[in-house]
Amino acid sequence: MKALLFTCLLVLWLMAASARRFNDESRLRPGSLPNGYISEYLKSRRARRALPAADEPDATPAPRESDGGADLPTCLLCVCLSGSVYCEEVSPDMTTVPLLPKETAYLYARFNKIKKIGRNDFGDTVTLKRIDLTGNLISEIDDAAFSKLTILEELSLAENNLIKLPALPAKLTSFNANHNLLKTRGVKANAFKKLTKLANLYLANNQLEAVPFIPESVRILHLQDNNITEVNTDTFCKSDNSYYLRLSLSEVRMDGNPVVLSKYPDSFTCMKVLPVGQYR
Repeated sequence: MKALLFTCLLVLWLMAASARRFNDESRLRPGSLPNGYISEYLKSRRARRALPAADEPDATPAPRESDGGADLPTCLLCVCLSGSVYCEEVSPDMTTVPLLPKETAYLYARFNKIKKIGRNDFGDTVTLKRIDLTGNLISEIDDAAFSKLTILEELSLAENNLIKLPALPAKLTSFNANHNLLKTRGVKANAFKKLTKLANLYLANNQLEAVPFIPESVRILHLQDNNITEVNTDTFCKSDNSYYLRLSLSEVRMDGNPVVLSKYPDSFTCMKVLPVGQYR
């Protein structure tokens, strides 16, 4: 009887030990649980751990609104890339200067339908170095539109409908107003006088009757296809200084004007090259 009881207890112990071993192996053996079960379980634990307690306020700071949030519409219509904004032939039609991201240095808004440039259109983008508005419908520019752009170097207003020029930034090195409706009365006598770094000046295909004041720094001057009828000894040279030389001016185009340049031989004595134009 005792032997039978001992045998039964031994069988029960062996069965219990086998069950424990099976459970341990099923937890450790790959494939013993459904695919992804452990990873999903761990993810859910992490997620629960990250959540604040229901009775505690969430101390996590709210996301800060991006400083450039207001710039998003422009950068959806245009291409914004490393300080440059490209808004060329935008659809739907762009009729005003776009709101620019802060620290924009280069704006290319060519071939749109911008009609006017207001006083504040560039007021908040003082980092601009180049603006190209070629091929728009601009007929009016506020005289102070570029007043805050103290480091602007290149400005193109070519192929627009301008009848007068605004005040221009003093550090311009290149200015292009080809193919507009400019007459001499629309260009102030001192329009370029303070532009001591201006190297390229393009005023071709307008309606100018006279050559405007040209700064000493200008190297390339395009005045072709205007209504210029005469030049004088002070247009390019200085009548009161026979020793004066204008060495920087290397290219002058005056072709397509009514003026016959050969009638004014003393007007070019200070220049190292003669203007291209009509001589007979």
